[in-house]
Amino acid sequence: MTLGHRSILTLLTTAVTAAALASPVLPAAPAGAETQPPLPDSIALPDGFQPEGIAIQGRFGYFGSRDDGDIYRANLTNGKGKRISEGPGTASVGLKVGPRDRLYVSGGDAGTVRIVSARTGRILRSLEVSTATSFVNDVVLTRNAAWFTDSAAPKLYRVPIYADGRLPRKRDVRTIRLRGDWEQPAAGEFGANGITESPSNGRSPKALLVVNSTDGTLFRVPRSGRQAGIADRVLLGGASLTDGDGMLLEGTKLFVVRNQLNRVAVIRLRADGGRGTKLRSFTSDNFDVPTTIARGRGGLYLPNARFTTMPTPETTYDVTRVGRG
Repeated sequence: MTLGHRSILTLLTTAVTAAALASPVLPAAPAGAETQPPLPDSIALPDGFQPEGIAIQGRFGYFGSRDDGDIYRANLTNGKGKRISEGPGTASVGLKVGPRDRLYVSGGDAGTVRIVSARTGRILRSLEVSTATSFVNDVVLTRNAAWFTDSAAPKLYRVPIYADGRLPRKRDVRTIRLRGDWEQPAAGEFGANGITESPSNGRSPKALLVVNSTDGTLFRVPRSGRQAGIADRVLLGGASLTDGDGMLLEGTKLFVVRNQLNRVAVIRLRADGGRGTKLRSFTSDNFDVPTTIARGRGGLYLPNARFTTMPTPETTYDVTRVGRG
């Protein structure tokens, strides 16, 4: 039987309608919602690098070598990276990135701090902050200064950050002696290590938090005025922070890396930072003596210093990402 033109059109319309009813219509994917590859849980650093500090800006992480002071920049989304700065042959330990894309770098036993361009890797300024036995270790940035700990002496170093962008000179560096409740460990043992800002309730003077690695105590240290450097022990209900290293403060929640123990302690501080309660601690199978901590895309990042592994030019190093807060 031969069908007319109108009959054929009717049959086609019916078939299309039936197919549409049999196959549910899926909503269109929103623009930019294409599937992204998962973030790497481990980022490889160069063999023999010996990392210590970490700073994160956007999708990039910066890492310093305690071997020769090189600085390595890695893309946290895909793990790719490169050396951006050749070190002076002495350590780069703690580091933070601040205004004008400048990295503030602790120089370890060289007794120095450096300011390095995060874009070009050029060393913009090197400052000798101590001529005595010292280990310039960790650093935190406040609105107008970079503050450095000295693990070999009861001292903090304040390096100003000028709003007009000019670089500080040696004469601008201020040394603050730790006193009050502070007890310096015996020679050869680490004292002041990790440092971060303290919470402030608006009434107490602005302060810093400093951990003593050897005896596991945490201190609140005012950073200006007549009380600058007078350390008050933070009461933690008996919790110890031995092997305390890098720290990260978010609101009133404090993360403390306990390097040799392969753990991170999480503490809830009172609004003025004078007391705290340990909430929990966590670890990872990928930890291998992590030293410092920073928050980036997808979680917390900790470089593995591998202090218990003999360093060689072929020793592997990496950064661990943990997706928790």
